[in-house]
Amino acid sequence: MAEGKPKPPAFGFVVDATCGATGARAGRFCTPHGIVETPAFLPVGTQATVKALDGADLHDLAAPMVLANTYHLYLRPGTEVVAHFGGLHRFMGWPGPILTDSGGFQVFSLRQRRSRGTARGVSPLVRIDDDGVTFRSHLDGSTHRFTPERAIDAQVALGADVIMAFDECSPNDDDRAYAEASLARTHAWAIRCRRRWAAHEAARTNGSPQALFAIVQGGNFRDLREQSAHFIADLDLPGVAIGGESIGFSKSLTRQILEWVVPLLPADRPRYAMGIGAPDDFLAAVARGVDLFDSVLPTRLARNGSLLTADGRLPILNARYARDPAPPESGCGCPTCQRFSRAYLRHLFKSGELLAHRLATIHNLHFCISLMRRVRASIVGGEFPRFHDRVLDRFTYPLPRNSLPADPLPWPR
Repeated sequence: MAEGKPKPPAFGFVVDATCGATGARAGRFCTPHGIVETPAFLPVGTQATVKALDGADLHDLAAPMVLANTYHLYLRPGTEVVAHFGGLHRFMGWPGPILTDSGGFQVFSLRQRRSRGTARGVSPLVRIDDDGVTFRSHLDGSTHRFTPERAIDAQVALGADVIMAFDECSPNDDDRAYAEASLARTHAWAIRCRRRWAAHEAARTNGSPQALFAIVQGGNFRDLREQSAHFIADLDLPGVAIGGESIGFSKSLTRQILEWVVPLLPADRPRYAMGIGAPDDFLAAVARGVDLFDSVLPTRLARNGSLLTADGRLPILNARYARDPAPPESGCGCPTCQRFSRAYLRHLFKSGELLAHRLATIHNLHFCISLMRRVRASIVGGEFPRFHDRVLDRFTYPLPRNSLPADPLPWPR
């Protein structure tokens, strides 16, 4: 695989500290738009916005990096529109690092809409072949096609710091034969993405360089996951991601998969587990050597009246909070908790006021981002195992994924 991969000087990863008792590590991932101190949680700005917030809010929250989604931005407003404005950083008013998902997760989630009685992988909205995917927009039904090359071209136009290889996101219930075929496609597409990315970097005359991450797949099969980890590591890219529908959706399976694959990944590159958003899952993944995380979970919970606290989920819509003068979380330094009561926040939600979404989102993102800062400090200070246990002794998270309010498919991470 000696295709002359460019090594952009703007990117690099340094491990500052490790935890001897676990796989946890603290590092720094350098990008053209800033240094991401790891472990780090990335707020999701699917459509070039973290819902209810703007770039100034993200700056005040010290967001380390923001994720945007290629599928959604390709459909609306169009990657050419974003490119016309100089890329995502200028378009959304966020000067910090940005990562774009390739859109693979969203495209393949469309096949979950297949009609009753249709075969696996068959959907009125998606047609998969070895060259790419033809799909119909969930917005207007128009037909589009993504290939690995087009996914890279779209992300180059968007101008993110980190771009993702186009892959087939493997569902939890894939049988062995389909999982093997899917993995073969993902690996072939990763090589094509690498080649296209290298060509763009070699031809670049302006703008910031971009780093390509490829994605480990393989479903729930250990040997396929290990095969994929070896293959993706051998591509020698600036970073490695771990994907699949199980990552972030099934706590026990996510942890098992991470235990299989993380030891096989390069120690000198950032490791990104896609779709992890629950605080207890952060700690489990960090303990297994993961550096980066993203999920819509904290912001989606916020919009539905659930606040994350050190003791677990606070359902602010409950009647018991109607006259509660306390802040959402005592001791929290976020602007919401510094200025407003539980009673006021509940009133905003019950009244349908948009401010409710903003204040709750600020709190939940502050909770996740500050938790990761404390995790990092505990690793650097040699206290991670004790910190891990102390957090989990207090935190309870009684909210399985299938109880979340359903957004229209395709479900963004």
